[in-house]
Amino acid sequence: MSILEGSSILVTGGTGSFGKAFIRHVLDNFNPKRIVIFSRDELKQYEMRLAFNNDSRLRFFIGDIRDQHRLKRAMHDVDYVVHAAALKQVDTAEYNPFEYVQTNIIGSQNVVEAAIDAGIKKVVALSTDKASSPLNLYGATKLAADKLFQSANHYAAGYVTRFSVVRYGNVMGSRGSVIPFFKALAAEGKPLPITDERMTRFWITLPQAVQFVVDSFDLMVGGELYVPRIPSMKIMDLVEAVAPGSKTVPVDIRPGEKLHEEMISEDDSRRTLLLDNRYVVLPTIANWGDFVAPQGESLPDGFAYRSNTNDLWLSSDDIKRILEDLD
Repeated sequence: MSILEGSSILVTGGTGSFGKAFIRHVLDNFNPKRIVIFSRDELKQYEMRLAFNNDSRLRFFIGDIRDQHRLKRAMHDVDYVVHAAALKQVDTAEYNPFEYVQTNIIGSQNVVEAAIDAGIKKVVALSTDKASSPLNLYGATKLAADKLFQSANHYAAGYVTRFSVVRYGNVMGSRGSVIPFFKALAAEGKPLPITDERMTRFWITLPQAVQFVVDSFDLMVGGELYVPRIPSMKIMDLVEAVAPGSKTVPVDIRPGEKLHEEMISEDDSRRTLLLDNRYVVLPTIANWGDFVAPQGESLPDGFAYRSNTNDLWLSSDDIKRILEDLD
């Protein structure tokens, strides 16, 4: 039985793709006492209320993670928090850098402070592959947020609250996925824009991401950064799966975009363990008193978890089957 059973949960950014899928999973499987959806957009909250048939277990809070006072009010009598709120568009971050700093870094610290003051038991923050060896501003802000959440356990040393991070790659079926974009262009007979035919990416389905976060709540003691073992795919295999036979057109790489993604750097791998279907990156410093490192397999010297050197791959047929299941 999961610790989420019968609990009160708050999800920042709860109207996003992950938030909606996570909330549906929890409602269907764990009979929560209540789930608080904390987000800024009243229209999305209204649409979500309708989509969930005004489920009496849901509470909707309009608020911004930049507002620590509002976070504290929303977290009253909550047991667990999923921090999914973030600004995420890579190229937009390059043009609006401080807006990303205010939300992804300062907003994350507000979540930390509010969670400790509210007596939250466990907080899981969602990260991204772009936070490892970041090339772009978005990735840099998410790396800073990862560090804030791991180190937050020192802030909470005398309190009940513990913090961990989950980092994964691109999500099939999410709102920002390239898949619906490619499908729409193909339906109009237009060529698909490709920045580089060598490009690779990590891929995870939305249900897999939700289950990974649920499992992380049960496993965590605080301070861990969890990374799932997931497959990579080549961009041209994705094109073949989504729009077979479609023409492609080369375009310039977007500001801050990488050719290949990385989830664990070579330097971080020295404090990383392999546990079945996940890697666990241990905190740099863990002297808050009750941290116990999990039992796992050390990684070989020089290991780095990158999308182009991964040992798990999706073929175009694999991608096609997954997309059919998601539809």
